[in-house]
Formats: sequence, structure tokens, C-alpha cells
Amino acid sequence: MINTCTLNVPEIGIVRFEPSHRAKRINVTVTAYRGIRVAVPSRITLKQAMSFVKTKQEWIQKNLVKTQQQEAIFKHSAFASLEMNESETKAKLKNRLAELAALYGFSYKRVFVRRQKTRWGSCSEKNNINLNLRILLLPLSLQDYVLLHELVHTRIKNHGQDFWRELDRLVGDAKGLRRRLRRYPL
Repeated sequence: MINTCTLNVPEIGIVRFEPSHRAKRINVTVTAYRGIRVAVPSRITLKQAMSFVKTKQEWIQKNLVKTQQQEAIFKHSAFASLEMNESETKAKLKNRLAELAALYGFSYKRVFVRRQKTRWGSCSEKNNINLNLRILLLPLSLQDYVLLHELVHTRIKNHGQDFWRELDRLVGDAKGLRRRLRRYPL
């Protein structure tokens, strides 16, 4: 099994290779702000993974252009809107969470709104909800998806079938919304 490493691949750029015990095949993802990530199954060598990445060069370059465009649009429009008072932003998120909780009959203990780098939100065992300040930069449907996702965790603490069934009942196509959310940088 390889170790996590970051390499500069000619004509592609910086690529992060990560070992994955769950991956059955080599998986390449290109995401805004995170760049190129390659999940490498345990039976594959770094040399084989590099070779695979080179065969996907055209696809990677095309997707890098898309993500750079997303980053530019997101930065330009979004960060201007976050310039409002941070306490005002936090209050908006807390108010919307309270509205959704009341509407669907959820309860939670406390809410924390922070600038987070890796998550849109989380729910603790004690039903404290943590939210990323940047949620307000998302389209309204995705804002509600994130908030409802965390509210559902106050009842169901995992991502099993019951969780997704409950979230689907509230938002419609929960997994489709999750895929859309992944297009937005944290």
C-alpha cells in the first residue's frame, strides 16, 4: 500500500495520491480549492496510479478549467455577501435552523457557527449543531439541505438507510442535493 503523497505531474499539476482500503479501483476527483485527488486501492502501486492519471490527463485538464471557473465565480459573488457583519450572518443561520426545526418537529441543544475548512456542518452526540459560516453562500435549496441534514442527525446518528429515507422525506432527492453541494468549495 502506498503512503499519502503529493506530486507535481507534468502537464497536469499537483496531484494528491491517497491510499484507500475501500476503493476497488483507482478514483480521480477534481474539486474546487482542493485540486486533484487520486484514491489508490491497496493492491495498486504508485507507479500504476501515476500511469492511470496520465491516461486521464485530458479529462483532468477539462475539469480543472471548470473548477477554476467555479472558484472565480464563487469568490467574486460569494465573499462580497459574507462581508456583512459576522454576527448578522450567524443570526441568519441560527434563525433559519430554528424555523426548520419548528416546522419539522426537531429539537437540538446549542448551535455554533464558525468558519470551518472541512465541513458544512456537524451534529454532536448531545445534539449540539455546528454550522459553517459559509453556508449562507450556497443557493437556498442547499442551505436548507445542510441544515436539515444536521437536524436529522439529532434523531439518527449515522448515514444509514433510515437517515437517507428521513432526509429524502424532507428535501426530496437528498443524495442529488449532496452531489450538488460537493461542487461548492468550503
